[in-house]
Amino acid sequence: MTDQAEAQNENYETAVFGAGCFWCVEAIYQRVNGVVAVESGYAGGHVENPTYKQVVSGNTGHAEVAKVTFYSNQISFEELLEVFWHTHDPTTLNRQGADVGTQYRSAIFYNSLEQKKIAQKSMKRTDESDLWDDPIVTEITPLSNYSVAEDYHQNYFNNNPNAGYCSVVIAPKLAKFKKDFPHLLQESI
Repeated sequence: MTDQAEAQNENYETAVFGAGCFWCVEAIYQRVNGVVAVESGYAGGHVENPTYKQVVSGNTGHAEVAKVTFYSNQISFEELLEVFWHTHDPTTLNRQGADVGTQYRSAIFYNSLEQKKIAQKSMKRTDESDLWDDPIVTEITPLSNYSVAEDYHQNYFNNNPNAGYCSVVIAPKLAKFKKDFPHLLQESI
């Protein structure tokens, strides 16, 4: 950790988002200015420390999520939510594209009552906008039973940009994010 990062440690916050495959969510938030780290994981289920094989079965109740650590003095939780609403389809229940099942649900797992209030307000505002034709079905729930995904899921797009799923699914989402949010892009990426 750099001296600057240590000096700003008290400004760290975390947000946990489920928006389909965690590889997509991770790749997008890794490019957001003010984000310190993104970790792929599982949240909201009833099995302690599940494996990917267990989660993908749909039987654990977990969602694939990205845990986003960010400097709250550089980017707000509300701005992270704006990215969330624009980079996946929050109107499809338990599905993102070809990824189907409760593990791919749209979800915001809040860490505090303040995050809950901000998320609810943001969802209401987005639902009332013309961003999506259908009603938003995103779950807003307290963070529970979070665990880190296996090592091979971490930094997946950056490590495998030419893999089929990465070039067909993630790369177009990244291109849309870069086009829609140039003001939030990290300069180093």
